[in-house]
Amino acid sequence: MFSTGQLQFAVAFVVVFVIATVIMYRKDLKLHRVYYKGSKWVLVGFFAFIGILFIIKNFLKNF
Repeated sequence: MFSTGQLQFAVAFVVVFVIATVIMYRKDLKLHRVYYKGSKWVLVGFFAFIGILFIIKNFLKNF
């Protein structure tokens, strides 16, 4: 389906992309701690909301 050159390019692209992303994240880590201080609670609230919807769905399914 894919040629050898296309597969090599895809692997090289993924490796370089992941390395660049990790380097940039580490470079900006100090800024992330300042500007995204309370973002963990937003994520917790989102998962709690999804969990409540799932519980309500299963509860109403039994009726």
